Amino acid sequence: MAGGGVPPFMADGLIFLAATVVAVPLAKRLGLGSVVGYLAAGVVIGPFGFGFLASGEEMLPIAELGVVLLLFVIGLELDPAKLWRMKRDIFGLGTAQVLITGLTLCSLIMLMGYPMRMALVAGFGLALSSTAFALQILQERGQLSAAYGQRAFSILLLQDIAIVPLLAMVTLLTPFADAQAGPSIWIESLTILGAIAAVVIAGRYLASPLFTILARSHAREVMLAAALLVALGSAGLMHVVGLSMALGAFLAGVLLAESSFRHVLEADIEPFRSLLMGLFFAAIGMSLDFGLLMDHIGLVVLGVFGVMTVKGAFLWALSRATGSPNSDALRVAVTLPQGGEFAFVLFTAAVGNRILTYDVANVLNSIVILSMLLTPIACLLLDAVAERLRARGVENPMVETFEEATPTVLVIGFGRFGMTVAQILTAEGLEVRAIDNAPDRIAYARRLGFKVYYGDATRPDVLAAAGAGKAALIALCVENDRVMGQAVDVVREGFPQALIFCRATDRAHALELAKKGVDFQIRETFESSLVFGKEALYSLGIPADRVAEIEADVRQRDQERLAIQMREGFEAGLDRIHGITPRRRASDVAADPS
Repeated sequence: MAGGGVPPFMADGLIFLAATVVAVPLAKRLGLGSVVGYLAAGVVIGPFGFGFLASGEEMLPIAELGVVLLLFVIGLELDPAKLWRMKRDIFGLGTAQVLITGLTLCSLIMLMGYPMRMALVAGFGLALSSTAFALQILQERGQLSAAYGQRAFSILLLQDIAIVPLLAMVTLLTPFADAQAGPSIWIESLTILGAIAAVVIAGRYLASPLFTILARSHAREVMLAAALLVALGSAGLMHVVGLSMALGAFLAGVLLAESSFRHVLEADIEPFRSLLMGLFFAAIGMSLDFGLLMDHIGLVVLGVFGVMTVKGAFLWALSRATGSPNSDALRVAVTLPQGGEFAFVLFTAAVGNRILTYDVANVLNSIVILSMLLTPIACLLLDAVAERLRARGVENPMVETFEEATPTVLVIGFGRFGMTVAQILTAEGLEVRAIDNAPDRIAYARRLGFKVYYGDATRPDVLAAAGAGKAALIALCVENDRVMGQAVDVVREGFPQALIFCRATDRAHALELAKKGVDFQIRETFESSLVFGKEALYSLGIPADRVAEIEADVRQRDQERLAIQMREGFEAGLDRIHGITPRRRASDVAADPS
């Protein structure tokens, strides 16, 4: 049968993949980050570039799922207690930023001769920053958990919440708005509260038991399907009642942040999130109309400069006024000066309600897109200034970076051995994170008060989500030798900064781990056997100093035998064992479990 050519959706997908494969590595090589690469790819392949794809608008509904999944993953990293501790930044700093920046921009737009209704929508729309854009930059730099990263996230979260009253403002500003809309507002409010309650109840009481049942099946694809169901289901419900889909996904993530499955959920969703986020930024790049841009180039350039300057100045001033050091305030200012994706939503609604004309909305969209493109460059310039000052031996607190000082330990395998290790570490006040792949064991440990999460020790994405990239030491306490070997290789390749401490099941396993170059290994029965033998000697009346001498001798002989076995093989070094006579054959001790 004759072929009918490549299906349109497949051709579009191939063009998108080819463009990103070229543009993203090039942008990262130039130090601009992957976001700029996706935007540039969209500009090139879009209708106003080389015209390979007709429109980015058709891609946006699917691409926006990337923002949804991003907020779900961010929510997984913020448990309700931590979110409550951030309330001052969210509702204080965030609200002040939106109100002050929005009113200032509104005033400037009115001074340019535009009517107040148009100025209000444009000013508050441009006051919003890009959650997707800023969080992507913070994640790529590994600074989302830094002090300034947390403050920036608080502002972004408030802005996501603010889109709801801003959309209501558009409705109220609409010419000939229905004055009898009062009762419907109450109905809508009750519907929204009901939807939020449904998400809270499902996330709090239904999701974790569901994941526990699915984890026992050890079917990774089913866990992935359940994770997507929770994230997208919550987002869809919020969208139905008129709230932001991203806000719904974030709420679901927060409710699962204390679940033992948070790390595996984050690792499973990450590939989908990354690809869809790339599609989202490419779709935005495709919508940049160069013809319109050139027709209004003066206004657009003035708008970009004005928005980034005003927002940056207020972000810096408000951050300083609420307690941030100068370095953190500057970094917040250069991370959030761009326009945001919710501005597109607001401007589209304003066009539909005859507040903005189509041309004005496109000019505003161009300002948002260009401000996104310039943000990574501003971050890069700040880093260059800091690096140049450090090279000259100047530690300038204005651009000093923040680093977390508390070392963390990741314990993998939380049976009896791992639990005892965790007790010793936490007794010193160290931060200990633990993962295991047995749901029943996790449930038992959590009943005792330990925070243990579900995860596979051989998956680098799960280890990264669990914090292996920041761990000073990784303690491998798993019972399976094969899994232990794979985990050592994964840790050595993906997280070389961490010390590797291992539990060995027997002597042969200890030798295998030593050959892999782990930093420390111990046979699980060796120390207990020594204590057992010492107590037997005490009970038989042997003096304490002689017992200590015997223990030291046995330890030394054991280390010497291990060194000989590393050089000559497992059956070598038998003469270092007390009680072995020359007449005994090597095969008699070949299965030595010590």
